[in-house]
Amino acid sequence: MAFDFETLVPAGSPAPAVRWTGAPRFNFTGGNNDPAGVPVEGLKRAADAVLTREGRTLATYGLESGPQGYRPLREFLVGKLKRDAGMTCTADDILIVSGSLQALDLVNGALAARGDTIICERDCYEGTLNRYTRMGLNVVGIPTDGDGMLMDALETALADLKARGVRPKFVYTIPTVQNPTATILSMERRETLLALADQYGVPIFEDDCYADLIWSGERPPALHAMSKSANVIHIGSFSKSIAPALRVGFIVAPWQIMARMLALKTDAGSGALEQMVLAEYCVAHFATHVPQIRKNLQAKLDTLVESLGEQFGTAAEFDYPPGGIFLWVKLPDQVDTMKLYNAALAEGVAINPGPNWSADKAWSKSRMRLCFASPSHEDIRAGIKVLADVCSREFGVPVRSANKAR
Repeated sequence: MAFDFETLVPAGSPAPAVRWTGAPRFNFTGGNNDPAGVPVEGLKRAADAVLTREGRTLATYGLESGPQGYRPLREFLVGKLKRDAGMTCTADDILIVSGSLQALDLVNGALAARGDTIICERDCYEGTLNRYTRMGLNVVGIPTDGDGMLMDALETALADLKARGVRPKFVYTIPTVQNPTATILSMERRETLLALADQYGVPIFEDDCYADLIWSGERPPALHAMSKSANVIHIGSFSKSIAPALRVGFIVAPWQIMARMLALKTDAGSGALEQMVLAEYCVAHFATHVPQIRKNLQAKLDTLVESLGEQFGTAAEFDYPPGGIFLWVKLPDQVDTMKLYNAALAEGVAINPGPNWSADKAWSKSRMRLCFASPSHEDIRAGIKVLADVCSREFGVPVRSANKAR
């Protein structure tokens, strides 16, 4: 008999993963990119150039740049963050990490422990919420509207926690193209958020992963740039602007907390070749590459919006997002998107059910997140039709006439 490892798994461990059996035919999940948007030829030329010039530095952990990552990539980020987000930082304020997920783990690990309280948007990135659950953190979800997190609700929550003797470890926020709502926190609310953070002595954890994908190409300044008390930890990624499989992200933080995160980063450095190639490519091409990515993504969004209108009619409610790769959709109250997820997956369509993306499961029961970056225009149209057929069969939404059902 095979050895039974299950008897040795510690109590409280995450549920076991399901063996991967291939991607669904119509995949509206995951932070994937448009395959046509990956700059393959440019990355190939960058790899050849940088390996020819400095490939032998791969013999040294850290590429002779130290534990914070390849210095030319950090120097590129200094200029990019100043130009795009208004941030003033140096290469020594930046830590290169293995995607923004490692950034989440490092910030969480440096600041929070079981039983602590954190604040975030009510509807929030699934990867973040799952981490908070596994860590045993108390999550206070703040409602949002079209301008982002509601500051009155945040102030009430902070005052209530203070009255109970609870000091939150941080306010986690995705202020620029929020995930999953795609809202952008207004300038007035950014100022209020920073003022409340100062008033209550709570730092801000700013997740900025989607800020490059605003259709207009113009974004508000980062909270990090606006802070007068250096109380903002800022993270970002190349996953959405270049390619998610490269697994390169970054943290910008004061040394006091950066030193704590470095002590937790025990992987001997993030992938070095990826850092070298990105630096070589981005210095020359980032500014011209990203506008084309945005153009292609918005075209796919328009196809998704048109398809939802054709297949769901007024049963699918949403706000047209200002950027990003996903649409946050509200279906009629009788639809349970957790059940819809299973029924649709059986027909080859994958969606993100709303409760997985919210701190309030009841509020999000009839909501779903649809990612449009990866599927082709043809697959978006076909997949939404199948999804509507399944939803109509399971919940009577949308109502199908006898002729249309055929």
